[in-house]
Amino acid sequence: MIRVMVVDDHPMWRDAVARDLREAGFEVVAEAATSEEALRRAQATRPQVVVLDLQIPGLGGVEVTRRLVAADPGVRVLILSASGEQADVLAAVKAGASGYLVKSATREEFLEAVRRTAEGDAVFTPGLAGLVLGEFRRLSAGDGSARNAEPAAPRLTERETEVLRLVAKGLSYKDIAERLVLSHRTVQNHVQNTLRKLQLHNRVELVRYALQAGLDDDTGDGPGS
Repeated sequence: MIRVMVVDDHPMWRDAVARDLREAGFEVVAEAATSEEALRRAQATRPQVVVLDLQIPGLGGVEVTRRLVAADPGVRVLILSASGEQADVLAAVKAGASGYLVKSATREEFLEAVRRTAEGDAVFTPGLAGLVLGEFRRLSAGDGSARNAEPAAPRLTERETEVLRLVAKGLSYKDIAERLVLSHRTVQNHVQNTLRKLQLHNRVELVRYALQAGLDDDTGDGPGS
């Protein structure tokens, strides 16, 4: 059972989200209405996924995301916000959020996003994934340090590099599994092994590493080549 904490300062919305999660078989281990309450309850309950509104009283959702991930690199933060503004999305992702969903999403889309976030996927409302990848590409183009350091990077297997290339292109684990004729679990294992070798914490960091290493370009040489 996936352990989830819901953070939103609107009681009716928070209650509805928690109810949908419970009815779908998730374990809602905590609810919070403020930044400080969220940080305190996350430390006490150790959720796997935190469903977080950006506009919460106190520190705000971006800073809460940063502190949650710093305190527990294994936690995954799914932003559920009324805003789809570029600045909000990028700020949340840079702080360590694993995904970003706008509140206009359907119940089914939301529940699937929580499941995929728990599995390690980077989940975004349609249109936002391209925005995030585009920003990472822009940042990577202006920073040659990762490419220069690439020969010293931990060596990946050919399969890990192949999976990493597809991660860099924004494919979900399901899409990667279908393309490579692998099981979903095998793809997850390859990604987890790669994260461990590269000493990264989540898929968002992995995407940025892959883009900096040029792995979104099929002609590029990867760490495992």
